[in-house]
Amino acid sequence: MNILVIEARYYKGVSDALLEGALAVLQEAGASITKLTVPGALEIPHAIAYAEAGSQNFDGYVALGCVIRGETTHYDYVCQESARALMDLAVDKALVIGNGIITVENEDQAWARAKSNQKDKGGFAANAVLEMIRIRTALSEPAT
Repeated sequence: MNILVIEARYYKGVSDALLEGALAVLQEAGASITKLTVPGALEIPHAIAYAEAGSQNFDGYVALGCVIRGETTHYDYVCQESARALMDLAVDKALVIGNGIITVENEDQAWARAKSNQKDKGGFAANAVLEMIRIRTALSEPAT
Protein backbone atom coordinates (compact mmCIF):
# COMPACT_ATOMS: atom_id res chain seq x y z
CA MET A 1 0.00 0.00 0.00
CA ASN A 2 1.23 3.43 -0.95
CA ILE A 3 -0.19 6.12 1.36
CA LEU A 4 0.19 9.90 1.22
CA VAL A 5 -0.05 11.58 4.61
CA ILE A 6 -0.84 15.29 4.35
CA GLU A 7 -0.21 17.28 7.50
CA ALA A 8 -1.44 20.85 8.02
CA ARG A 9 1.20 22.63 10.09
CA TYR A 10 -0.85 25.54 11.46
CA TYR A 11 -0.78 24.06 14.99
CA LYS A 12 2.62 22.39 14.78
CA GLY A 13 2.69 20.55 18.11
CA VAL A 14 -0.80 19.12 17.72
CA SER A 15 0.01 18.16 14.12
CA ASP A 16 3.13 16.35 15.28
CA ALA A 17 1.03 14.32 17.73
CA LEU A 18 -1.54 13.45 15.04
CA LEU A 19 1.28 12.43 12.70
CA GLU A 20 2.87 10.22 15.34
CA GLY A 21 -0.35 8.23 15.74
CA ALA A 22 -0.93 7.91 12.01
CA LEU A 23 2.63 6.82 11.24
CA ALA A 24 2.57 4.17 13.96
CA VAL A 25 -0.52 2.56 12.44
CA LEU A 26 0.74 2.76 8.84
CA GLN A 27 4.21 1.47 9.69
CA GLU A 28 2.73 -1.46 11.60
CA ALA A 29 0.66 -2.28 8.50
CA GLY A 30 3.79 -2.20 6.32
CA ALA A 31 2.55 0.70 4.19
CA SER A 32 4.82 2.76 2.01
CA ILE A 33 4.44 6.31 3.34
CA THR A 34 5.00 9.66 1.69
CA LYS A 35 4.64 12.72 3.92
CA LEU A 36 3.65 16.17 2.74
CA THR A 37 3.08 19.32 4.76
CA VAL A 38 0.72 22.16 3.89
CA PRO A 39 0.06 25.44 5.71
CA GLY A 40 -3.46 24.72 6.97
CA ALA A 41 -6.54 22.50 6.79
CA LEU A 42 -7.99 24.21 3.72
CA GLU A 43 -4.90 23.29 1.70
CA ILE A 44 -5.19 19.55 2.36
CA PRO A 45 -7.84 18.87 -0.33
CA HIS A 46 -5.74 20.83 -2.84
CA ALA A 47 -2.74 18.62 -2.09
CA ILE A 48 -4.82 15.46 -2.59
CA ALA A 49 -6.14 16.78 -5.91
CA TYR A 50 -2.59 17.63 -7.01
CA ALA A 51 -1.40 14.16 -6.02
CA GLU A 52 -4.20 12.54 -8.00
CA ALA A 53 -3.27 14.60 -11.06
CA GLY A 54 0.40 13.65 -10.69
CA SER A 55 2.31 10.57 -11.75
CA GLN A 56 2.52 8.82 -8.37
CA ASN A 57 -0.18 6.31 -7.58
CA PHE A 58 -1.43 6.46 -4.01
CA ASP A 59 -3.79 3.85 -2.60
CA GLY A 60 -5.05 6.23 0.04
CA TYR A 61 -4.64 9.53 1.80
CA VAL A 62 -4.50 10.51 5.47
CA ALA A 63 -5.49 14.14 6.13
CA LEU A 64 -4.16 15.51 9.42
CA GLY A 65 -4.70 18.92 10.94
CA CYS A 66 -6.31 20.92 13.68
CA VAL A 67 -8.83 23.75 13.67
CA ILE A 68 -9.43 25.52 16.99
CA ARG A 69 -12.39 27.86 17.38
CA GLY A 70 -11.41 31.50 17.59
CA GLU A 71 -13.32 34.73 17.93
CA THR A 72 -14.59 34.88 14.34
CA THR A 73 -16.64 32.75 11.98
CA HIS A 74 -13.48 31.69 10.13
CA TYR A 75 -13.48 28.49 12.21
CA ASP A 76 -16.86 27.46 10.77
CA TYR A 77 -15.74 28.01 7.20
CA VAL A 78 -12.48 26.11 7.62
CA CYS A 79 -14.21 23.16 9.32
CA GLN A 80 -17.05 22.94 6.84
CA GLU A 81 -15.09 23.54 3.67
CA SER A 82 -12.18 21.24 4.45
CA ALA A 83 -14.58 18.41 5.37
CA ARG A 84 -16.78 19.07 2.33
CA ALA A 85 -13.82 19.13 -0.04
CA LEU A 86 -12.43 15.88 1.36
CA MET A 87 -15.83 14.21 1.05
CA ASP A 88 -16.27 15.51 -2.50
CA LEU A 89 -12.89 14.06 -3.48
CA ALA A 90 -13.64 10.74 -1.81
CA VAL A 91 -17.07 10.31 -3.36
CA ASP A 92 -16.60 11.94 -6.77
CA LYS A 93 -13.24 10.30 -7.49
CA ALA A 94 -13.67 7.13 -5.37
CA LEU A 95 -10.60 8.00 -3.30
CA VAL A 96 -9.75 6.54 0.07
CA ILE A 97 -9.28 9.44 2.49
CA GLY A 98 -8.98 9.26 6.26
CA ASN A 99 -10.11 12.56 7.72
CA GLY A 100 -7.91 13.29 10.70
CA ILE A 101 -8.61 17.01 10.79
CA ILE A 102 -9.73 17.62 14.33
CA THR A 103 -12.10 20.52 14.99
CA VAL A 104 -12.20 21.64 18.59
CA GLU A 105 -13.19 24.45 20.92
CA ASN A 106 -9.83 24.86 22.64
CA GLU A 107 -6.25 23.64 22.84
CA ASP A 108 -6.97 21.16 25.68
CA GLN A 109 -9.50 19.37 23.48
CA ALA A 110 -6.99 19.37 20.62
CA TRP A 111 -4.31 17.68 22.71
CA ALA A 112 -6.77 15.11 24.09
CA ARG A 113 -7.71 14.12 20.54
CA ALA A 114 -4.22 14.28 19.06
CA LYS A 115 -2.11 12.34 21.57
CA SER A 116 -1.63 8.70 20.64
CA ASN A 117 -2.10 7.62 24.25
CA GLN A 118 -5.48 9.36 24.42
CA LYS A 119 -8.05 9.60 21.58
CA ASP A 120 -5.41 9.13 18.85
CA LYS A 121 -7.34 10.70 15.98
CA GLY A 122 -4.28 10.43 13.73
CA GLY A 123 -4.17 6.68 14.31
CA PHE A 124 -7.93 6.51 13.81
CA ALA A 125 -7.66 8.25 10.41
CA ALA A 126 -4.86 5.90 9.34
CA ASN A 127 -6.87 2.85 10.42
CA ALA A 128 -9.86 4.17 8.48
CA VAL A 129 -7.73 4.40 5.34
CA LEU A 130 -6.45 0.85 5.74
CA GLU A 131 -9.96 -0.50 6.29
CA MET A 132 -11.44 1.42 3.35
CA ILE A 133 -8.65 0.14 1.08
CA ARG A 134 -9.62 -3.40 2.13
CA ILE A 135 -13.29 -2.66 1.45
CA ARG A 136 -12.56 -1.09 -1.94
CA THR A 137 -10.43 -4.10 -2.89
CA ALA A 138 -13.12 -6.57 -1.79
CA LEU A 139 -15.82 -4.72 -3.72
CA SER A 140 -13.72 -4.54 -6.88
CA GLU A 141 -13.19 -8.30 -6.99
CA PRO A 142 -15.57 -10.37 -9.14
CA ALA A 143 -18.51 -11.85 -7.23
CA THR A 144 -18.32 -15.59 -6.76
